[in-house]
Parts: sequence; structure tokens; C-alpha cells
Amino acid sequence: MVVAVDSSTLIAFIQGDQGADVENLDASLGNVALPPIVLSELLSEPKLPPRYREMILDFPLLELQPDYWLRAAGSRGIILARKLRARLSDTLIAQSCIDHDVALITRDKDFRHFAKHCGLKLA
Repeated sequence: MVVAVDSSTLIAFIQGDQGADVENLDASLGNVALPPIVLSELLSEPKLPPRYREMILDFPLLELQPDYWLRAAGSRGIILARKLRARLSDTLIAQSCIDHDVALITRDKDFRHFAKHCGLKLA
């Protein structure tokens, strides 16, 4: 079963940090896909060690679906209407996962709003 991973968890994994999310990622390697925004976030990091660039590029991407941007706007609007935090990057990651019906591995607690109100599955 394919799962997606967020930047926070992938960075923790690269840095050798501990946590349930890192263990979940390690157990899921081979079945992990990246939302496109995660690829952009990671590859734009100036301190990313070069050896990890290839690893990141090897992950398959969750391709954007038709009307993705409209659904992302709707999901973000649902969260913001409840006066909850909905960063644009988190919204785009969540919507990619929702569209592909894949669970997200993350350590970022802000995704819980997308899980509660928009149908995001958290791993």
C-alpha cells in the first residue's frame, strides 16, 4: 500500500532523528510517494546533503489531478472558516494525498485539521 511522506518526517529521517513517524517511514520504504510540493520543499533546501538529492528524486510523485487547485482552495477554505491553521504548503500536500487516497506520514500536527475536516488519512 502506497503512503505519502511530508517534508518534516523526511528531514527527520535524513537527520537520523527518532520518532514514530520516522519508524513508519523506514518500514514503508519502497511504498512511499511524494506530493510535488514536498519534492520542491526538500530540493530547495540549501543545506540538503547531495547524497540525499538522488534518494529524494527516486521517490515517485503523486501527480496532480484535474481541478486539484480548486479542491485545494476548497479544503483550505474549510479549515480557515473554522479559524484553524492552514498553511498553503500543508494544504497542497494534504490535497495531493486526499486526491490519491493515500495516508500521509508526518510529524506536523497542523495536518490533523485536514484529517478531521477534509478526509485526509494520517499514517
